[in-house]
Parts: sequence; structure tokens; C-alpha cells
Amino acid sequence: MTDGRRHIDAAERRARLGLRHRLAAAARAATPEEVAASLVALHGTDPATVHLAVAARLSDPAKAVPETERALYEDGTLVRMHGMRHTVFVFPTELTAVVHASTGLTVAARERASLVKDMAAAGAPDAAWLAEVERATLAALARRGQATAAELAADEPRLRERFVYAAGKSYEGVHTVSTRLLRVLGVEGKVVRGRPLGSWTSSQFRWAPAPAHPELDVAGAQAGLLGRWLRACGPATEADLKWWTGWRVTEVRRALSAIGAEEVALDEGTGYVAEGDTDPVAAPGAPWAALLPALDPTAMAWQGRDWYLDPALRPLLFDRSGNIGPTVWWNGRVVGGWAQRADGEIVWRIPAESVRREAAAEVETEVAAEAGRLGGLLGATRITPRFRTPLERELTA
Repeated sequence: MTDGRRHIDAAERRARLGLRHRLAAAARAATPEEVAASLVALHGTDPATVHLAVAARLSDPAKAVPETERALYEDGTLVRMHGMRHTVFVFPTELTAVVHASTGLTVAARERASLVKDMAAAGAPDAAWLAEVERATLAALARRGQATAAELAADEPRLRERFVYAAGKSYEGVHTVSTRLLRVLGVEGKVVRGRPLGSWTSSQFRWAPAPAHPELDVAGAQAGLLGRWLRACGPATEADLKWWTGWRVTEVRRALSAIGAEEVALDEGTGYVAEGDTDPVAAPGAPWAALLPALDPTAMAWQGRDWYLDPALRPLLFDRSGNIGPTVWWNGRVVGGWAQRADGEIVWRIPAESVRREAAAEVETEVAAEAGRLGGLLGATRITPRFRTPLERELTA
């Protein structure tokens, strides 16, 4: 105990991670819905990330692709939409209203104002014209069910209108109304990402109407989201919470108070857990390994990562924008990285200093088993992370 607060060390945090994020073998899930509920959100910027993140956590990884496709595009139990920090995520559909109210409204207002301002600066049509185009676009999408931007532009030709962005600046460019407007409608919670045009690895997609959802009170939605996240990822620092949500500090503190979050002591200072979640958590019964994809929600869940990621590995595993690449995990720590070569082989590197010498053989054996699970899923499919990192490039060279 520290000042009346329980101390949760890095080892216990890693135990919680292995169990609650469904990475330890004994904690693996049966369905993609269970995975998404356990993690709150899966990063959806790179389509392959969603399926690979699910596969790493399923008892039967062979089910990852068909079952995730079912959940996203047939049953509608998962939805791919904009969320925290203007990033695309996959959520349980019942969280649509919570995410929209807690994180989307502020971003949406900013994005719409920016579009109107940029169009005005370029001498393009005004906000009233844009509103007409929006109504026609949403009506066309409702008729079609799902559609690409090009298909919507065939129904509403004004979507093809182009305007110059940042005229005279070094980053001047030409924008199309369809690209900017559909992005705004996405962050406003009116449209979501639909079925891809190609396979599950394709970055080209259709748009679909967003699931119907009630408009929630912002503060209540923020409390609800934070409560779920702390159950999945707590303990976490205030800085972690602010970073993951994209909220102001005052909003984070208000939500912490609303859910009765409890303070704990971490190696790096004060942390928070959900109310009643201070009891010790034992490590999983057996050591575990995992091969997680680029932008995996576990690797990207916290801003402060030293308790599970050696800073010496950062230059190898992150790109210049802070996006993490494919990672190798051992008992709750990142110990290396992996990649898929052009011939389909799954290869990895674990620097010698990342694991104890006496455990090296066991680590290699377990990682090889995980590589076999992953290779069985991928088969003839080839994946290249959208954001490539130094080690991933090196392994595939």
C-alpha cells in the first residue's frame, strides 16, 4: 500500500493485459464480438489489422476472417466508424451512440467548419449548397444500402465538384467535395465504413448508413466509455486516458469522478482503475506468446508504454508518425517484431537482450507456434502494413 492506495506493479499490469485482452491461451475468445467487447475498440485504419487482431485472440484463428466479415457486414454486431482522435475503429454496435457523443461531436463540428471555410476560401459553393448535396447523398446511400464514393457521385453529380485547398501554400492541393464531405459525415456519425471492394485486406471500401442510435448526453457518454476502457485497460494514468480519448483534462477528470474510479499507485505515479477493481490479479497459469499486427489495440492502448515496451525497441517498431508495426509479445511485454515475406513465410526477430537467456528457447518455441497459427490463417494471402516500420522493412527485404 502507498498512502492508502494499493500499488500495482508492472508485472501485475502485464498479467491483467494478458487476461483481459484475451492474449493468454486460457483467456482466448470464441467470437470477434467477444474480442471487441474485451478491448472496447479495434483499430480500423488498416483493414488487415482488425482481422489479425481478432485472430490473435480467438481459440480458433481460422474463424477470424469469416466470423469478422459476418459480424461487420451480415449481422451488424460490429461497426467500423470514426472514433477517438479522429481515428477509424471497429466497435461493438451497441457502443455507436456512446462513441459518437463522447468523442465524435467535437471532432465533427471542427471538421464541418473546416470544410465550409476551405470551400469559401476557394470560391466554391456555400454551406447551404453543401447541405443540399449532403441530403441528396444520404438519400442516395439509403436507396443503395452500400455504395462507393464514385457510385454516390453518379447519383449526386455535385459530389464531383472540386476546389483548391490552401492556394499559394507549399501544400496546395485540389480536393473533391465527395472526399471531404463523406469524411465529415463519418465523424458526424451519419455514415460508416462498409464492405471492402476486394478481399479483407483491401483499403478500398463502400460507405453505408450508420446504425440508428439515440443522441446521448455528452458527459454521460464520456463516463460510460471511460468506465468500459478502464475495465479493459486499467490501471492507467491520467495522461493515458487523455491520449486515448482525445479529451481535455477537465473532461477526463469529470468522467473519472462520475464513475467512481479508484486511485492506485503505479511505478510511474498515480493511476486509476474502475470502481472495485483493486483486487490483485495473478498471472495466467502458463507463459504465453502473441504475434500482434501493426496498430494493434493492445500495443496502442496507453501513452506511457515503458512497462510493456523497452524504449530501446521503439526505433525498430515505430514509424516516424508514432504508428507501431507488427510486434512479438512474451508474457505481457513486447520483445520483438515480425513480418510476412513475399513468399508467405512469417519471420521474426527477438533481440537477445529482450528475454532472459535461460528462457530464450521456450520463447522461440512458443513464438514459432504462434507464427504457425498465423500462417495457417493467412495461407496465400499477403499483407503489408499500411504504416511500415524499420524492422518490418528489414525483415521483408
